Formats: sequence, structure tokens, C-alpha cells
Amino acid sequence: MRVITARVLLGVAAAGLFGGLSGGCAPLRSHQGYVLDVDLINSVQPGVDNRQSVLAVLGKPTFASQFNQGDWYYLGRDSRNLAYTNPKATTQLALKVSFDANGTVTGIARTGVEQIAAIDPSRKTTPTLGRERSFFSELFGNIGTVGAAGAGGGQGGNTRDAP
Repeated sequence: MRVITARVLLGVAAAGLFGGLSGGCAPLRSHQGYVLDVDLINSVQPGVDNRQSVLAVLGKPTFASQFNQGDWYYLGRDSRNLAYTNPKATTQLALKVSFDANGTVTGIARTGVEQIAAIDPSRKTTPTLGRERSFFSELFGNIGTVGAAGAGGGQGGNTRDAP
């Protein structure tokens, strides 16, 4: 009887350990921005709706353009990541609602994940103009330059030649 209970206890402990370790690898999902409702988005019609009706149907925009008659943008993104990796966007919606001068909807444009720009920095340094200097030339490069011609050193006061 004790052998069976020991095996059962060992099996339960192993299952708990496996479940705990595999739980750390579960994908984490997140949502940022506007919550999509396709029916509401499709109900906005160019030439029919105006700013007030769009505000009533879709709500306050994520941001509004300062130019182009004040276009409204609704942004929403779903992303996921595993453990300690950076999040990757799985779906994205960028909805642009354009208005004319009277405030009537003139167009609706939708874009998705294809508009996400991937930035891959080449190095962890900022390129600068000038010459490349090594660690030791930075450390010991100024030895002997104090008081040298054109170094701006020397004694204060009059720098003109005396007669």
C-alpha cells in the first residue's frame, strides 16, 4: 500500500513541477489602443456621417491630425510575447477618418500590420564625425598637449608679443 501511495505522490509532484515550469512559457497577450468593433466601423459612411455622428458611433479618436481638415485616427494593436522576449504585434488596425471643411466624412482608410516599421540598430554606438579613437588614445591622448601651441593653455593675461 505504501508503494502505491509513494508512486501516486511522486506522480502528482512531477505533474505539478511540469505544470509550473510550462506555465512560464505561456504566451502573454496584450491589447493597446482602440477596441475594434467591425460593425461600428462599417456603419460610418462617407458623405452621410459628420463629426458628431462619428464621435457618437466610434467614440473619441486616439488622436486628431493638426493638418488636412483635422483627420481622426483610431489605433488598436494586439501583441504577444513568450517569457522574456520582446512583444510582437499579431494584429493592428489604423483607421483614418477624413473630413471635409464642413465636417462631413469624405473617406475611411484602414491599414494593418504591414505598416509597422521594423527598426534594427546596427551598433550600440552613435556615429560621429571625426576620427575613430580607441580606448587608450582617449585615455592617454592628451598627454603632452597642455601648453602646446594652439592648445589654448599657458599663462593668462596678454598674449601679444611685447616690444
